[in-house]
Amino acid sequence: MVTSAPPAEGTRTPWEALPAPVRAAVADLLGGPVAHAATQPGGFSPGVAARLRTAAGQRAFVKAVSADTNPDSPALHRQEARNADALPPGTPAPRLLGTYDDGTWVALVFEEVPGRQPHVPWREPELRRVLDAVDELARVLTPAPAGVPAPPAAEALADSFAGWERLRAPERHRERALLDPWTRARLPELADLAAGWADAIAGDTLAHGDLRADNMLLTDDDRVVFVDWPHAVRAVPWFDLLVMLPCVRAQGGPDPEELFTAHPVGRNADPDGVTAALAALAGYFVEHALRPAPPGLPTLRAFQQAQGEAALAWLRERSERRERRE
Repeated sequence: MVTSAPPAEGTRTPWEALPAPVRAAVADLLGGPVAHAATQPGGFSPGVAARLRTAAGQRAFVKAVSADTNPDSPALHRQEARNADALPPGTPAPRLLGTYDDGTWVALVFEEVPGRQPHVPWREPELRRVLDAVDELARVLTPAPAGVPAPPAAEALADSFAGWERLRAPERHRERALLDPWTRARLPELADLAAGWADAIAGDTLAHGDLRADNMLLTDDDRVVFVDWPHAVRAVPWFDLLVMLPCVRAQGGPDPEELFTAHPVGRNADPDGVTAALAALAGYFVEHALRPAPPGLPTLRAFQQAQGEAALAWLRERSERRERRE
């Protein structure tokens, strides 16, 4: 039984609570004082996330965070700035207008995208539109643009995708006791299934690496714009689709196996490679869901648990189908 995912929410700081030097620097980037700020819901970035309008009518989106809010977020914002600044023209992503970094606070200022997040639970027309956009994203970013400082997925995810091996360690017995019986009994098998993930996802497509409903905007002119790029990696064309579908399922979407095998980037993927990558992804979600909640991200672990359950259900379906063939 897949648990419905809770809202993807971080602890938001209002624009007015930013230190005055940060607000002044953003105003300088925009060419005038900010007259209106609207905090935006959704997304796991803690800190400020707001649409701005200056007195002269200039519009933008700003996200800003300090290590006091979450110790890991400033580094993620800096990486996002490097990635976003290097994305080539034609990428369906907002343009970076400027940054501010005083060593404590990091602020990123983007062009405003007049759009909204997809409805959750997912609606079929919007999901179809997003799936088409994921196909287009893979085509636009293959081969990976040389200027984007994104590492190979095997390098970036080596620690994250070792979840099953970590849960097998003797000192993790308390966490193992929290696993459902099917998963707990199959930890060695799940670790074996995931063993080939690094080779399976090696490729030369620039993948967003974290596609979820809260990381995309639907515009009135039928575009899909993908936001929040700190986790970009070089991978196979189907990697973004694989990462996205457990979340789609956890947020009321259809069977991920049907969506993956019918999708242009998924239908010709090596089945064993997909299974290995899916096993590693499931291990990441399950193991991280057992950790304490990080500062400023109160719903993250429950969200990861729902994704992990969806990924495990998908993996179980693929494994049982393979066993029937054998």
